[in-house]
Amino acid sequence: MPGQGPTNRQHRLQFQRLPALFSVIKLPPQAEVPGWSTNGHFSSITRTDEELSIVCPSQHLPAAVQSPHQWVCLKLKGPFPFSLTGVLLAFIEPLSSHGIPIFAVSTYDTDYVLIQEERADTALELLAHAGHQQLP
Repeated sequence: MPGQGPTNRQHRLQFQRLPALFSVIKLPPQAEVPGWSTNGHFSSITRTDEELSIVCPSQHLPAAVQSPHQWVCLKLKGPFPFSLTGVLLAFIEPLSSHGIPIFAVSTYDTDYVLIQEERADTALELLAHAGHQQLP
């Protein structure tokens, strides 16, 4: 329709792969935010009535805390205005259509997409084929 913004296929995004491997942890909703969870270049802490969800560099996990997967974190180059639609969809659609699960975290300025380490190489190939550019 005339006047609509770009479609998902028109968004060609730039992104960086963050250097660390990451873990996604679930703690009880009343748990205190552990000090180790906020170290590093990127971490995300989200509390709901059901859980305390933590994304942080795996190297900061204490031995007693287990994570079933190691995740590669891709940071989309933002900022993106709130009025811009379809940005995250354009990035994850090539992954979803090939059965690659993701864990997404949005911030005020940008989005972070985590991909299980064992699927990262395939995911990066799919993203490049879709026209997205990995920055150094």
